[in-house]
Amino acid sequence: MGTGIYISATTAGSGKSLVSLGLADALHRRADKIGFFRPVVAGTDPEQDPTVVMLRRMYNLAPEVCRGGLTQGQARALLAAGQREEIDAHAVAAYSQIAAQCDVVIVEGTDLTGQNAAVEFDLNARLANNLGLPILAVVSARGLTPAEAADAVDVARKELAAARCTLLAMMVNRADPASMAEMHTAIRPGASGKPVYVIPEIDEIGRPTVAEVAAALSLQQLAGSAELERDVAGIKVAAMTVGNFLHMLEVGDLVIVPGDRADVMVACLASAFSPEFPVPSGMILSGGLAPDPNVLPFLAHAPFPVFASPRDTFSTAQSVSLVRSEIHSGQRRKVAAALGAWARNVDEGELLARMALPRPATMTPLRFLQELIERARSQRKNIVLPEGNDIRVLRAAEILHRRDVCDLTILGAEKDVRELAASHGVDLSGIAIVDPASSAWREEFAVEYQRLRAHKGIDLARAREVMLEGSYFGTMMVHLGKVDGMVSGAAHTTANTIRPALEFVKTKPGVRIVSSVFLMLMADRVLVYGDCAVNPEPNEEQLADIAIASAETAAQFGVAPRVAMLSYSTGGSGSGAAVDEVRRATELVKAARPDLAVEGPIQYDAAVDASIAASKLPSSAVAGQATVFIFPDLNTGNNTYKAVQQSSGAVAVGPVLQGLNKPINDLSRGCTVEDIVNTVAITAIQAQAQTAPNTQKES
Repeated sequence: MGTGIYISATTAGSGKSLVSLGLADALHRRADKIGFFRPVVAGTDPEQDPTVVMLRRMYNLAPEVCRGGLTQGQARALLAAGQREEIDAHAVAAYSQIAAQCDVVIVEGTDLTGQNAAVEFDLNARLANNLGLPILAVVSARGLTPAEAADAVDVARKELAAARCTLLAMMVNRADPASMAEMHTAIRPGASGKPVYVIPEIDEIGRPTVAEVAAALSLQQLAGSAELERDVAGIKVAAMTVGNFLHMLEVGDLVIVPGDRADVMVACLASAFSPEFPVPSGMILSGGLAPDPNVLPFLAHAPFPVFASPRDTFSTAQSVSLVRSEIHSGQRRKVAAALGAWARNVDEGELLARMALPRPATMTPLRFLQELIERARSQRKNIVLPEGNDIRVLRAAEILHRRDVCDLTILGAEKDVRELAASHGVDLSGIAIVDPASSAWREEFAVEYQRLRAHKGIDLARAREVMLEGSYFGTMMVHLGKVDGMVSGAAHTTANTIRPALEFVKTKPGVRIVSSVFLMLMADRVLVYGDCAVNPEPNEEQLADIAIASAETAAQFGVAPRVAMLSYSTGGSGSGAAVDEVRRATELVKAARPDLAVEGPIQYDAAVDASIAASKLPSSAVAGQATVFIFPDLNTGNNTYKAVQQSSGAVAVGPVLQGLNKPINDLSRGCTVEDIVNTVAITAIQAQAQTAPNTQKES
C-alpha cells in the first residue's frame, strides 16, 4: 500500500492543475509507480476528465491507477440527500484499489466552483481525513495584494486546523509576478512550521492558442500558415483606419476584421513580412464576407492562419474573448511553462522529504529523460545552438527556456531568426541571438583561430571568413568560455559539427580519439552503446579509448559501468584477427583502468542474458549484466542500435560525443524537437563537470 497526498483548493480558481502536474512530475522521478485520483470530477464522464487524460498520456499511467470517481452531479445528489458517507465510501474504495498498485498517489480535490464553496471545502477536508492523507493546500492569489494573500493563507490554515486535517505544505498560486518578493515577506510563518511556496501567474498558460479558438468557434481556415499552435496574446478588432489600426497592433494579436476590409488584410500582411513590425497570431474574417479575389492569393502566403466566420464582427470578438486555455489541454508549450514555474518556485527536496517514498527499483525511459532535465536545471549552463535557421531548433529553444532548463544562445541573423520564429508562432523572448557576421566577438575569434591554425597556413583574412560559419563561431564560443557547450547537426553533417572541435578544442589529455555513445533507454534500465556514430574501424588502442570514455559517460549519467567488449566469440572459444583485436583492446582497458568491470571478447547474448552467461562465462562479473557495450566497428554498432531501437521500442538518445576538452554534441539531421531538448540537457550536464556557470555576455 502506497502513501498519498491530497491537493485541496481553499479558494476558487486556484489553478491547482499546475500543482497536480508539478507534483506528478516530481514524484515520477522519485517513485516507480505513481497514481492519480479525482474523487469528484466536473464533467459527466470520469474517464474524460481533462487532468486524468493529460496525466495518463504524459506519464504512461494505466486507467486502473489514473482515474476519476463520481461526477459532480452524482456527488451533489448524494449531498442533497444527506448521504455524505456514500461519497466517502466510494472514494475510500477507489483510492484503496489505486494505492494497492502504487508507491504514491496524488488525490486532487474538487474545484470549489459550486454555489456553496463552504460545503465543498468541508467535503475535501472530510475526504482527506477519511483517506488518511496530508493536504497540500492551494490558495489563489489572483487579484490579491500581498497583505490580502497573507490573510488568505492564515484563514486557510485555521480552517484546515479546525477540520483536523494534516497540513503538508501550502501553495500560493497565481500571484502577481511583480509582487513576488513582497508576497514572500507578507506571508507569516504558521505555528506548524509547514512551508509555503509562492508561484506567479503564468500568462502563457491562460492564453488560448489559435487552434483552440478555431475549434471553439468551428472556424473554417481559408488561407495562410497551417501552424495553429500559436498563443493568442490579445484580440484586436479592426474597426478603424489602417494607420490607426497598425499603431495598435502588437505581436501575437488575433485580428478580427470584416471580410471586405482588404486594406486591413494587406496591412497585416505587410506588418508580418517586415521584421521591425509585429506578426499577428492569426486573422478571422467576419460577417461571412469573402475577401476580394485579388487579395486572396496574397493571403495564401500569409505567415499566420486566416479563418472565416459567418458571425458579425462583434459576435465573433465576443466569442473569441470567452475562449480559455488550461494546462490540461496538453499543449506542450503550456506544460513546459507550468513545469518551469514549478521548478523555479517549489523546493521539491524540502516538500518530498516530508514523505516516506521508496527508492525506485527501475529506470524507465520517461524517468531518465525527466531526470536529465532536472540535473541540467540544477546548475545553470549556457548552451549555444548554431542553427538558428532550423525551426526545430527554435521550437526546442522555446521549450527549454519555458522549462527553465538552461541559458541559450542562438546563432544567426537576428532579423531572419525572429522572422522564422514569428511565422511559426515561436516565442524567443529571453533567449540571446548572436549574428556571427555582426558580432563584436568575430574579430577576437578570428585572431584566436588564426593563432591556433597558423601552422596550417591560415591567415587573418581566411580566419574572418571561417568565423562566419555557425559551427566554427559556436565552437569558438565554447573554446573561449563565452558559453559552456554547443549542440549542432540538425541541418548539418556530423563532420561539420566535429571538425571545428578537432581543430582547436582538441581531445582531453590522454585521449587519442573522439567517439560517441547512444544512451539506450530500455523499458526498465539504461544501456550505453559505443561507438555507433563516429569511428568506422577503430584499432585496438582506439577501442580501448572508446571503452574507457564510454564507461565514464555511463557513470556521468547514473549508469554503473560494466563493460562488454563485443565480438562474434566469447572468451577463448574462438580466434581470428577481429577477435584477437578485441581481446587485446580488453587487456589495454584492464591495464589502464583496473577499477573497471570489463569483459571481452564476449557475444551480445552472453553479455545481457544471465542464463547464457552462466554457461559461457560463469565466473564473470560482467557477463549477463553488462551495461556498456563496445562494438568492434561502426557498421556493427550503428546497425545494432537501430535494430534494437526499432524492434524493442527502446528510446535512443544521442549520439553523445565524448573525449573532447569541452562539451560539444551532434544531432541527427532527422532529429525531433524532443531529441534537441534531450541533447541540450545532456550537454549542460557534461558542462557541469567542467566549470562554474557561465555568465559572459556579448559586448
